[in-house]
Amino acid sequence: MTSAIGRVPIGRNPPIGRVVVLLGAPGAGKGTQAQILSERLGLAHVATGDLFRAAVRDETPLGLAAKGYMDRGELVPDGVTIEMLLERLAKPDAQAGILLDGFPRNTAQAEVLDKALAEKGGQVDLAPYIEVPEADLVARLGGRWICRAQGHPYHELNKQPAQSGVCDVDGSDLYQRTDDQPATVQARLRQQLGALDLVVDYYRKRAVLTVVDGRKDIGQVTVDLLAAIVPAIGSRG
Repeated sequence: MTSAIGRVPIGRNPPIGRVVVLLGAPGAGKGTQAQILSERLGLAHVATGDLFRAAVRDETPLGLAAKGYMDRGELVPDGVTIEMLLERLAKPDAQAGILLDGFPRNTAQAEVLDKALAEKGGQVDLAPYIEVPEADLVARLGGRWICRAQGHPYHELNKQPAQSGVCDVDGSDLYQRTDDQPATVQARLRQQLGALDLVVDYYRKRAVLTVVDGRKDIGQVTVDLLAAIVPAIGSRG
């Protein structure tokens, strides 16, 4: 006799749920889609930054270990991060699985994740990639302006002021921070995109990558992601 999800006999330890790795460059809309998808699919949204903060706050053994590295200005080792992810997978709200947001960031992390999941009888079921051309990413990330008085935000693409260069709220002039200037954004992106391309290729070779056009509006990107994910996470077993 098998369990309700039909994968292991009743009485054994419950299997690891589905694991979906959502990929996308900064500005691709990955964070927005991760929140929407987790609700629609019943998967726990897991961002490694949130895991670290929660573990440190709760003073768990892994949290204390991670805090030690962070306090010394060092990167938290992949092994500690993976253990946190496995602990997260064991929580009741992750029974159906997790949607990973922001991990893995490089192929070494992807390999460690695959090994750890395999040892628990799991795997990465799908790696949807929200693909957006670099020029579009620069436009999205490099179009932010804020007012000098109180920091009210504006954007060249979707939130322009009524009068160019002037805040609608307090009338102060708008300026662009150095970090938001296109040249700075482009330089930062190129560093990040190199590692992302390798991770994308890693999952492509393992036949779990699916590519979605991130240039469409938010609603359509969600529809396309669901169309790709639902068949994949319903087929493993």
